[in-house]
Amino acid sequence: MDANQTVHLVAILKAKSGMAEELRRRLEEIIPYVRKEPGCLAYNLHVDRNDATVFVMIEAWETAATLDAHGSAAPFRSLQSHFDELLAEPLSLQLLSRLA
Repeated sequence: MDANQTVHLVAILKAKSGMAEELRRRLEEIIPYVRKEPGCLAYNLHVDRNDATVFVMIEAWETAATLDAHGSAAPFRSLQSHFDELLAEPLSLQLLSRLA
């Protein structure tokens, strides 16, 4: 595995009022499946210490292709089908390359 090809991703999901627990449940539900996807190096859920409606996935994928495959895989697509009811704003994605 070439460390320069590794894609790090920060995904921020802000729940609608009253939907934080449901969003958390749905995120936690897919984690074991996503972690088994080819190329998944890390898929970890966090919550903002100052705002319990903001969830942050910190991810690492072997390559951009494995990240792309995750986006079309069943676990994420299942979660994505509920975004309209769960999210207060569009999903925010920050793609990163590690420097040091």
